[in-house]
Amino acid sequence: MLEHHFKYLYLYLQSFIRLAPSGYSSYCADRLRRTVMNGTREEPPSYLELQATKTKKPIVVTVMLMDNRSINLPVDSASTSKEICQLISNKINLKDSFGFSIYVALYAKVWALGSGREHVMDAISRCEQDTKRRGGQEQHAPWRLIFRKEIFTPWHNCSDDKLSTDLIYKQIIHGLKSGEYQCQKEDDYVDLAAKHLYIQHGSDSRPENVKDVVQDCISNSLLETKTESNWVQMVSTAHAQVSHTDSLKAEIVDYTRQKWPIFFSRFFEVAKLSGPPLPKSKFIVAINWTGITFLDEREKRLAELSFPEVMAVNAKSGQAVSLVTLKGDFTLSGPSAADMAELITMFVSGLTERSQYAVALKEVEKQDATFLSFKKGELIMLIKDNDFSQDHGWVKGQNDRTKQTGAVPIDAITILPTLSKPTNEISLSSISGICKFRPFFCCTTPCPLSRQPIKDVNRQVISRNAAPERLWVHSREPMRQPLLKKLGAILDCCVPILKYMGDYPTKQQQNPLELTDQIFGPATKHDALRDEIYCQIMKQMTNNNNRFSMEHGWQLMWLSCGLFPPSQPLLKHAQRFLESRRREPLASDCLQRMQSSLRMEPRKLPPHHVELDAIQQNSTQIRHKIHFPNDTDEIFEVATNTRIKDLLLNISRKLELSSADGFSIFVKTNDKFLSLNETDYFFDSLRQITDWSKSVKRIDGGLVNYTVFFMRKLWFNVIPGRDTKADLIFHFPQELPKYLRGYHVCTKEEMLKIAALLFCIKVNSDKNQLVMIPKLLKELVPTDQLKAMSENEWKKNITASFNKQTGMTADEAKVAFLKAVHRWPTFGCAFFDVKQTSEQKFPDIVRIAISKQGLTIIHPKTKETLATHPFNRIANWSSGSTYFHMTIGNLVNGSKFLCETSLGYKMDDLISSYVNMYLSDRKTVQTRNRRFDI
Repeated sequence: MLEHHFKYLYLYLQSFIRLAPSGYSSYCADRLRRTVMNGTREEPPSYLELQATKTKKPIVVTVMLMDNRSINLPVDSASTSKEICQLISNKINLKDSFGFSIYVALYAKVWALGSGREHVMDAISRCEQDTKRRGGQEQHAPWRLIFRKEIFTPWHNCSDDKLSTDLIYKQIIHGLKSGEYQCQKEDDYVDLAAKHLYIQHGSDSRPENVKDVVQDCISNSLLETKTESNWVQMVSTAHAQVSHTDSLKAEIVDYTRQKWPIFFSRFFEVAKLSGPPLPKSKFIVAINWTGITFLDEREKRLAELSFPEVMAVNAKSGQAVSLVTLKGDFTLSGPSAADMAELITMFVSGLTERSQYAVALKEVEKQDATFLSFKKGELIMLIKDNDFSQDHGWVKGQNDRTKQTGAVPIDAITILPTLSKPTNEISLSSISGICKFRPFFCCTTPCPLSRQPIKDVNRQVISRNAAPERLWVHSREPMRQPLLKKLGAILDCCVPILKYMGDYPTKQQQNPLELTDQIFGPATKHDALRDEIYCQIMKQMTNNNNRFSMEHGWQLMWLSCGLFPPSQPLLKHAQRFLESRRREPLASDCLQRMQSSLRMEPRKLPPHHVELDAIQQNSTQIRHKIHFPNDTDEIFEVATNTRIKDLLLNISRKLELSSADGFSIFVKTNDKFLSLNETDYFFDSLRQITDWSKSVKRIDGGLVNYTVFFMRKLWFNVIPGRDTKADLIFHFPQELPKYLRGYHVCTKEEMLKIAALLFCIKVNSDKNQLVMIPKLLKELVPTDQLKAMSENEWKKNITASFNKQTGMTADEAKVAFLKAVHRWPTFGCAFFDVKQTSEQKFPDIVRIAISKQGLTIIHPKTKETLATHPFNRIANWSSGSTYFHMTIGNLVNGSKFLCETSLGYKMDDLISSYVNMYLSDRKTVQTRNRRFDI
């Protein structure tokens, strides 16, 4: 209700401000925005603010640095100490800015304003009020703002930022002189002064230099106890023993951090609302890099907590914080309780992230050489060498007792927030504390699972070495026996499933495709293994609280549902498993895929990497690029169960072709250009080709580069002009290279007419480009005819023919080209130059043309037809990587034609496709005749 009221009041105030006189509207609106952003002030406006409001100019304050520099900064009424610290850090290029705060000095009093939500102008207002109480005037209040180090992180490293180290070093020297920092031993003062001398003057220890350093470092009270000459003598002696290194400033800073942690603390006034008994109910909480200390008003220690003893920190509503520790639960309230909780959380989280120490929450037995065995409560030394993936729930560790190393499941340990080796007391106390306060550390709520399906399947399930309840839940331990009775021995898929889900440690990041091959490969060949795959995946997804593991488990389930369905006895249980998890993103899609797989033939090969990549990117839609002969391409959706014939129809519909007959899907690899079988699944075909390429080239891992094409394969019923889109996208770009290579027999007139058409296509009927004809001849005239005329004669004749074709567009010229070559008997042929060893009358190298008429043997130079063999005369044919053989006539008395070629597979496939087409047409005709007879 209050928020609702504030919203309307704020809107009303904004409207009112818009009506302000010129200059004040934007000024007040900006101040209102800043106040809403940074919160309500606690003090009335200062003199500085009142003066700035009259002129509507920014307030400029001066901040002193510990190296005696001063910085002028623009501020406003809403400026916080955090904003001021950030401005200073940016201005002086301070990288390690954490722990630097704004301090306020007035007369002899200095206090920390902090680096958080505190308003700077509130502090200045208090200074003005104090000055007025002393009889002075507000505008003459002698306040100063100082930027200095307030607190160190537990992991502070001086080498991270030289400027930060220099500022802290100067602060320490100043603090020694003022008496703010006091050493317990005289030798410590001498040692610090000697290092300061070397930093300032190097090896030069002349008396005047030493005297200056003594005046810099030694407080007046110490100079009264010993004469200046005594201090000079002691510092000079110590200076001779100083190690001449570049890290002396860092040594001084580290000494200070170690010796005086309480001087570098952040203090919070609190009242204890509940918790273990203490001498005082109101006290000060001091937080520094060593831990948390409770102090009374005289700085007497009431209690101390190290960070490993902190189990949880929760900021409550209002100004209270709950501190759960091994020494009890404290509920503390105070004006800065939220800031205190934030600081403790930051230190504990940062230490946990950097820690190398953990304690075992439970006993883990060694499964194989990869695992580390340990008992509950033992100290584990973490080895951060990236051998195992923490994202997968594993880390490398060493048992502090046995000194053995191996993989450690993260859910079996708790990492202690410490950078030094913990005591046995801390380790054991952490175990009991974590067990007591378990909700703060992990979620123990089990994943909802209907146990009834598992009981129904128990007729097929045998629990050999474990109780059924334990057998059917998530585990990081590989199974020794299969889940199903009908399988006699454990499958090789168990460990790959664990590895893919991150439930089994792997030293190197294993290729996900290799794992899915190991999981699904055997099951695509043996029906009996498929149910076991489903059961193993469901088992690992039961009572599994690891988000990474569950995500990858759903990926495996999604892949499995698309490859093959479960058997009928397991089907209803698998369906219930998915139905009980409908809130999971992939559950519904898995159900749909499972239903589809029931109506389809199972896949023959494991998933292709495109399928795996898609589901790993949380995409259930798989898209694949298809290329066309005219150098264009489009993206098509391809499902797991899409067959080649389905894809052919989808592409032809999208391109608005009149028919998909005669077209085929081709896959091009580095050394092959293969046509895919219409009845096969698309991804099975891709797997078969890429796997074959890997085996031939002996590629271990990695992916085979390939390109998918949609092209015309069989040239029947192709009449140029009937289907313009097919002509432009496929027929023209596929026929043009054959013409330019000189495969066809044509007259001079035909060549000139076609050359003019090709020139028209090249220049889009631009007559100004006629001068370019000599340079374009290779793209206009067959290669073997280029020397039939000189370049000038070609230009003259082509120009004449071009001038006759006025007003023709490039697309019209492409169709005209097809109509011209369509008249030749070799139109639509696929040509192969081979070396033959059968016919002595033929030259060694012959050209074989395969078309709808059959196979024609052509002389490659004269283009004379040497022999023609219709498909019904070819009794048999075969091919290999280096040959193509065929038998003409019949198998008994027929003549054999043998040739050497690396393209035998193409010839074999093309002949088979034409023959199958004719056989299919014959069956269709026979079916029609039978219908007619009836």
